[in-house]
Amino acid sequence: MKATMPITLLTAGLLSIAGMSGAAADYPERPVTMIVAYSAGGGTDVAARTLAPYIEEYLGQSITVFNKPGAGGEIGFTSLAQAEPDGYTFGFINIPNMLAIPIQRDARYSLADIDPVAQIVYDAGALSVSTDSEIDSLEELVAEAKENPGAVTYGTTGIGSDDHLAVLSFERKAGIKLRHIPFPGAADLRAATLGGHITMASMNMSESVDDMEAGNLKILGQMAEERWEAAPDVPTFQEQGYDLVMGSHRGIGAPAGLPDAVFEKLSNAVERAVNDPEFQEKSLQQGLPIAFQGPGEFETQLKTLNAELQELWEDQPWAQTN
Repeated sequence: MKATMPITLLTAGLLSIAGMSGAAADYPERPVTMIVAYSAGGGTDVAARTLAPYIEEYLGQSITVFNKPGAGGEIGFTSLAQAEPDGYTFGFINIPNMLAIPIQRDARYSLADIDPVAQIVYDAGALSVSTDSEIDSLEELVAEAKENPGAVTYGTTGIGSDDHLAVLSFERKAGIKLRHIPFPGAADLRAATLGGHITMASMNMSESVDDMEAGNLKILGQMAEERWEAAPDVPTFQEQGYDLVMGSHRGIGAPAGLPDAVFEKLSNAVERAVNDPEFQEKSLQQGLPIAFQGPGEFETQLKTLNAELQELWEDQPWAQTN
């Protein structure tokens, strides 16, 4: 005999489903929190706080930016991943950091725990040398590295940073070996490059373009699919024969499992915010390279990059493990 569900349980289930649908339709009914996994005043925080008022406008609720720094971003990313998937908590995520942490150590979250909502900024990686350097192109850099293995030095903002991972990928693709010199931050790295203490710097384009325009640095290539409009004369790595697209991807992520209607409202608000002419103008003034991608495109890119980092880790681990 086929089992039947008691009327009271069936009714309760239907009411629960109706309640969830109603909640999704009314979303958002209260203020929303945006988690930033880095300290106030940094590049990720500035981008998040610049965008937040425009998301507020199109979402129809106030947004509180909550900084949760620590462990290279792991504390904030974990808080985002473990938040209630109801749309009232989302985060401003930074890639590849968010992907690299679970690869290099036993983290409390994984890529599957965070759903990508939109990419906002793509700040391509770049290799720069002092204008006094005799190296003028990636071809000449590779030739120098092959002739003198390990003698060519490069600086980054730290082990496991996007600029460090970018050079490791470049080494594999070019078949060369460079010597890594990590620095506490971009300011120290810039000073060492300008002072001739290292051969070159691995920094994001937004951190390099002003010095290029001032005649202090030569940018050998930008790690983007297309040339950034603020640096139209700098060729991409792909144009020079190296299939490398890597940099700092900054965007919006949400705890996995948001109701479809809630996710759609959030993603639509974010897209409208990014397309707002006032936000576009502010981004230009701040040197934020806007590169919007919707949920599907952003998710595909993250999965591809995650696979590349997994492969890179297996071949060339970038951090010490216990």
